[in-house]
Amino acid sequence: MAEDTNIILQSDNPNLGEIQITPEVLEIIAGIAAVEVDGVNRMQSNSLSKSVNELFGRRKEHSRGVKISYDRDQLTVDISVFLNYGVSVPKVALEIQDQVKEQLLFMTNLKAQQVNVHVAGVVPEKETANTVDPNDPFANSENEE
Repeated sequence: MAEDTNIILQSDNPNLGEIQITPEVLEIIAGIAAVEVDGVNRMQSNSLSKSVNELFGRRKEHSRGVKISYDRDQLTVDISVFLNYGVSVPKVALEIQDQVKEQLLFMTNLKAQQVNVHVAGVVPEKETANTVDPNDPFANSENEE
């Protein structure tokens, strides 16, 4: 039953009813928080079908590369990322951990016991291609005199 996987949030006033949140919402929060860290290029995709859907412009998966487990009030987050070439891997990973913990606590009042960062790869900078002048497409890009 799907309701068994929901996480019940503690409420200040339980007389009003209970608040439930799905793990997918936590994955989205963690994914967005991780991508906003400087040095993160992109998240690793969880599956080929999600990658293909994004490639064709279908729904962007903010939860990709994030796995949440919640057992006996212990929240564990696993995040798989690709980093930009040249950044300090430990520094960026620590910042991801801090940012994800902070956003989960701020938005859901849940404290993550662990945020495990898995660096799946490093992405080199794209080289800029030579631009072509539309008024003179056959001009040599180097100065010839």
